[in-house]
Amino acid sequence: MNENRPQRRSIPEGLWLRCASCTKMIYKRHLEASLHVCPECQFHHRISASERVKQLADPGTFQEMFAGLTPCDPLGFKDLKSYKDRLLAEQIKTGSLDAVKAGRLFIKGREAMVACLDLTFMMGSMGSVVGETVTRAVEEATASNLPLIVVSCSGGARMQESGLSLMQMAKTSAALARFDDAGGLFISVLTDPTTGGVTASFAMLGDIILAEPGALVGFAGPRVIQQTIRQELPEGFQRAEFLKKSGIVDRVVPRGQLRSEIARLI
Repeated sequence: MNENRPQRRSIPEGLWLRCASCTKMIYKRHLEASLHVCPECQFHHRISASERVKQLADPGTFQEMFAGLTPCDPLGFKDLKSYKDRLLAEQIKTGSLDAVKAGRLFIKGREAMVACLDLTFMMGSMGSVVGETVTRAVEEATASNLPLIVVSCSGGARMQESGLSLMQMAKTSAALARFDDAGGLFISVLTDPTTGGVTASFAMLGDIILAEPGALVGFAGPRVIQQTIRQELPEGFQRAEFLKKSGIVDRVVPRGQLRSEIARLI
């Protein structure tokens, strides 16, 4: 046996990630340094609400609010498993009570209110807690005369809360109407994906609507739309770039420029 033979070392798991778009392997630290944007193809990977706040806020300035709101199961909903069990599993997995994080922060020295939906918690679906948190963030921005930033990424209204989740569309929209009457500035940021009841309510009510490159934005899926209107749909018609050409989105802003763009707008 050759004692001088080099020993093979195993590579720790999680050091390399495969890009969901170009399929190339990316060193995890390089991906984190580029704000989770692929350095090869510029694909914007999905990130959590905590990571989004970290990217936007001046260091040490974020003060979380409304974090104690806890979802409940008023309908006793059950599909393959009960809603209570689903909530508990998601809370253990993410360390959050629900799919939103909100509070005050400074962005390049400019104070603002922010609410970020969290795709890692039940696909960022909007139940009563998400709707209430967004509404309270709007009301706090109104009372304190602060600009409001809402970062949306959601699969839509949470089906386990049925009509109660749909009511959040009206509640958040009414709060934004009062905020607008008070002269507030609302910057809506659309990320991948922004769909369903979130798209049909506060996500599209911004004074300025920004979107990340390639973000999927729409109410229903393309197959449902095509079956409803019985027409061929343009390729990529629900992506940020197409929506900008249609005038629905004001600007498509790469993630690396988003913080500076928001600060400039404020």
